[in-house]
Amino acid sequence: MQDIVIGILSDTHKKSSLQIEAINKLKSEGAKYLLHLGDLEILENLKSLKDANLPYAAVFGNTDRELFKYGDSFNIKKEPYYLKIKDLKIKMMHLPYYMSADCDLVLFGHLHKFSVEFNANTLFLNPGEVCARNKNLSECALVVANSNYFLVKYFFKEPSGNFWDVKEFKFKRG
Repeated sequence: MQDIVIGILSDTHKKSSLQIEAINKLKSEGAKYLLHLGDLEILENLKSLKDANLPYAAVFGNTDRELFKYGDSFNIKKEPYYLKIKDLKIKMMHLPYYMSADCDLVLFGHLHKFSVEFNANTLFLNPGEVCARNKNLSECALVVANSNYFLVKYFFKEPSGNFWDVKEFKFKRG
């Protein structure tokens, strides 16, 4: 399997400028797809996903009731949402209620805290919060997947800062 490079965001809330910064960071790191795990809250955030000019998908979060009417106009779905990128099976959700290892990659948001775990040959990932609400950090993640490994790059920065810090995690698949 050729490398699949996915940018992952969650919990933007009303911080559109932080979401645009995160999208730009993920694209600069080679993201070919964007996945948003909910709590976009406002139309501007859906538009910036679409305007990134990458294939994208999103799921509704618990604060996204006002966005339901845009489900057909933007690629935003009810959770859990299953999709496939090449040979990679992915499950997306906002609330961490569907945490079974029934895919290669299980993505969730809501907790506003980065976490990564590899269990039963499945990568479980929460990219943290874009909005920097619960802590003074805007966060996102990049997953590089191939048949041999998952590489996770966790990016974080102070909202007013210009420099993204990164931590990397690598997990052998098989």
